[in-house]
Amino acid sequence: MTPLWTLSCSACDASAFADGTPTVCTACGAPWLIRYPAAPAAATRADLAGRPWTMWRYREWLPIRDDEAPVTLGEGGTPLIAARVVGEELGMTRLFVKDESQNPTGSFKARGLSAAVTRAVRAGVERFTVPTAGNAGVALSAYASRVGLAATVFTPAGTPPRILEQMQTYGAEVRLIDGHIGDCGRASREYAARTGAFDVSTLREPYRIEGKKTLGLEVAEQLGWELPDAVVYPTGGGTGLIGMWVAFRALLKAGWVEGARAPRLYSVQSSGCAPVVKAVLSGADRTERWEDPQTIAWGLRVPAPLGGALMLRAIAETGGGAVAVPDEAMVDDQRLLAHVEGIDASPEGGATLAGLRVLLQQGAVSPTDRVVLFNTGAGWLYRS
Repeated sequence: MTPLWTLSCSACDASAFADGTPTVCTACGAPWLIRYPAAPAAATRADLAGRPWTMWRYREWLPIRDDEAPVTLGEGGTPLIAARVVGEELGMTRLFVKDESQNPTGSFKARGLSAAVTRAVRAGVERFTVPTAGNAGVALSAYASRVGLAATVFTPAGTPPRILEQMQTYGAEVRLIDGHIGDCGRASREYAARTGAFDVSTLREPYRIEGKKTLGLEVAEQLGWELPDAVVYPTGGGTGLIGMWVAFRALLKAGWVEGARAPRLYSVQSSGCAPVVKAVLSGADRTERWEDPQTIAWGLRVPAPLGGALMLRAIAETGGGAVAVPDEAMVDDQRLLAHVEGIDASPEGGATLAGLRVLLQQGAVSPTDRVVLFNTGAGWLYRS
């Protein structure tokens, strides 16, 4: 029987069946990507009518069988908001913000963890662990609670108090680590090896990308099945950027959208932790570890992303780029989005507007382009 999906290594020729709880490629250690025998036919787009406005409306695009029910809290279906006031300031008439703060757990992480927990539960996982800068820990805690399973979260000691409280509210065990997300990753992997807990670290588990893929599917549908000219995305671990790259390519190939090319993908990072920007500017095909990462945007404090090479491929193939902005600029634009657009953006969300200003100055983005900025999380989670 033809499998519904398989695993394909993102760096070598290895492939594997997707049963059980896959981690990374056993041949080279790179992340797996999910491959389907075929994309849904363009004619099936009409089947979306009448379905609930959650990410699971796209189940034909996702790793779920016909007889399965997903582990869901209603994630996805977030608004695409026309940023008219900010757009007027910048001389843009087609500027939008995809507001992921309106997910059940307050961030885009809900999408990836819904998909990951759905598959893990089907495979018989009984407990979870994750390293997190904050939002992924909140999401895992909620989805593990949803199915009555334990979750242990490893997070930096300086993680905002409200984020820690949210994890504990959902019943997770929270372990504070002196250091950054990389240090938490080592602790989580050690814990998994010792206890048998399943580690759902970014890109060490392949289904989180599939959940993030729905970011691109939703943007396409919300724009009437046309693609934007450019997407500006705050980049830490990179699953959102990679997921959209996968989605846009698949939509074009399947004939679900108008146009001949995917949107240009732009990564925005903090000037205090910018391994992707450094690699793009130097023409490298992989990222190097950023020493002493410092930024108030916890989701951007990822000094050595496992998906660095994949992000660089996505940026290069779409003709995009990468820019770094100082924390002060992202905070200013975080406040601006709240004051004039009513969007309670996280610092990472503010970073995309600050990054767009740089891209306009560079001429990489035109005022006439249709541009989507991503606010990946809720600002209230960061306030004490």
